[in-house]
Amino acid sequence: MKDKYNQIRLAQYSQELAQHLSQEHFAQQETVTAPQLVTFTPIKQVNLYMIRELLTLWNHEMANLRSPYFDFEHPDVKDALVQFMNVLSRKISIKRPHFEPLLQKAIHDTLRTVLEPVAVFEEKYLRVEDLSLAKLQESLKYQDVDKDLYRRFLDTLSESQLDRAHLSTKLQAFLEKHAQERQSLAEVVAKFSDLKTLSVDDLLPAAAPVPAAPVTASSAPEAAPVQTNTPVEAPAAAPAPSFRPIVGSPEPALTQRFQTEQKPTLNDRLKQPVSATLADRQQDQKIGSLRDAISINQRFSFINELFDGDNMAYHSAIKELDEQQSADAAKNFLLQDLGSKYNWSKKEEHVQKLTKLIDRKFV
Repeated sequence: MKDKYNQIRLAQYSQELAQHLSQEHFAQQETVTAPQLVTFTPIKQVNLYMIRELLTLWNHEMANLRSPYFDFEHPDVKDALVQFMNVLSRKISIKRPHFEPLLQKAIHDTLRTVLEPVAVFEEKYLRVEDLSLAKLQESLKYQDVDKDLYRRFLDTLSESQLDRAHLSTKLQAFLEKHAQERQSLAEVVAKFSDLKTLSVDDLLPAAAPVPAAPVTASSAPEAAPVQTNTPVEAPAAAPAPSFRPIVGSPEPALTQRFQTEQKPTLNDRLKQPVSATLADRQQDQKIGSLRDAISINQRFSFINELFDGDNMAYHSAIKELDEQQSADAAKNFLLQDLGSKYNWSKKEEHVQKLTKLIDRKFV
């Protein structure tokens, strides 16, 4: 659909909505903070794309720190950088000149996700080094629109089928086959229209109108066909945003990743000591509270993967965990109450991360 939608109108709308939302926020506050970024708009995909672009930019900035005079591959240096990025991610503070272009791009790309899904998938997830199924599956935490459909698509692939050109072709065929299962443009447009008026007709060219009666030979000369959805004078394209996402670089590892063996049940897994990375061993000191220790990337993962995207449920659960009197009591609440309520049987990795934080709180 890439050449069939009104790209000028899409760019114009994205700019107008970004300006509108920014004006509302910055009229009351000077910056956007990490918690605000996660839930800045009621459209989850917009928030996720902003976070992903921000992390990509961070990765580029970290690459600029590298110097031929220091060993950046040393385990101690890598661990220190991970710790630094986790602290930095909890101290996000973005002013309007930098935030508005970030928001504008996220709005633009969210609508494009429905209009030209393969192109957006290529831009967001395929332009990385060392492409792998594990990396693609991990990247889906930034996807909300048709996430289950993309997950099922990845389940059909093997490591030998990750040629970028062929992968895009396969995705196109898969989405066409499952077209009835995809979110419709009307559904996504309706969400945006609640924030600022938008209709499907604004983005898609309308068919030429059918004349009320045939034109006879005695009639006036035939007029040129009317293109109903094309403005007489096309509006100026939106200015290029100052934010420039960096493509082609690997996504930063801002959170610790645990390499754990498969266990029969979640209960068994929680009973075992949590395996630790080198970075973890440097960060085993006691933490004051779970709420303050959880980075924005971790918070976003927990909300998305453990609490079905419910931000309020996440904050309520973390508050109750913080109020427990011991690690055993906190883990029991985690497993018996939260785990059964949200069916975490296949969420062991994320539960392990939260368990590790509980151990550090009650050390």
